[in-house]
Amino acid sequence: MKHLERTQTHGVWDNAIAPVLHVAPGDTIEVELENASGGQLAADSAASALSTLDFARINPVTGPIFVEGAKPGDALVVEILHLEVDAWGWTANIPGFGLLADRFTEPALRISRIAGGTIELFTGMRLPSVPMIGTIGVAPAEPGAFSVVPPTRYGGNMDIRHVGAGATLYLPVGVDGALLSLGDGHAAQGDGEVCGTAIETTAVATLRISLDRDRHLPAPMLLTDERSQRRGRAFATTGVGPDLFAAARDATSALVAEIVRRTSLSDIDAYLVASVAADLKISEIVDVPNWVVSLHIDAALLD
Repeated sequence: MKHLERTQTHGVWDNAIAPVLHVAPGDTIEVELENASGGQLAADSAASALSTLDFARINPVTGPIFVEGAKPGDALVVEILHLEVDAWGWTANIPGFGLLADRFTEPALRISRIAGGTIELFTGMRLPSVPMIGTIGVAPAEPGAFSVVPPTRYGGNMDIRHVGAGATLYLPVGVDGALLSLGDGHAAQGDGEVCGTAIETTAVATLRISLDRDRHLPAPMLLTDERSQRRGRAFATTGVGPDLFAAARDATSALVAEIVRRTSLSDIDAYLVASVAADLKISEIVDVPNWVVSLHIDAALLD
């Protein structure tokens, strides 16, 4: 099996970056992923470390991987066969980042422990570990260097929590060889990742690569695995109005307040819990002029 180490990374999307590995369709590869801090945060780091983060090193991706025969217009098919995460992960409130950045302005850093398929959160709560790849994509067709932070039609930092073991991802190829890269391992994340971070951790992904010729995808597509789908009773808050962003903020603020009321956690810890354990959904977008956004969390966490 071909292997890439987490030191073989880059920090921008650019189709001029030379590939570090060549593979053929049908090959299986093992890829190490650095955590989203680029190795700047450790299991014993304090919140003060957030003030010295070098953002040029944030969210590195391992690669690029050249896929023989891949041409623009094809779809790169990435089967995620296995995803292993580290024994710890971090969650942070980074000032200026997140859905409620204007409310939570102070840095906060929390460490969770991961073992036996379970995450012991910084609050003492327990979540199942559902590892996922936060950032995975191919080089854009357009020349130049582009930030790894926003996702695009070529993938990237999509933070779709279902991109984990058993899933198959389809990416539109923009350049010869596709130039696949991936990083940003998560042990768990809620839909929406509302504070801007999940359970950020290093990971090792085992992938099988193939091609779907002349697919001409408008954007990434995904076949999920049943293990990434949540089950059981949930408690949900809502936001209602003509602006989806404002409604998402309202639903998030309401859930933060409800977590605090039911558990006596601090506001900031409730916000971080919402980011790793609650799923933000568009519940209604057809009844003009108001839309409904809901934020769902496992009801057992609030008992």
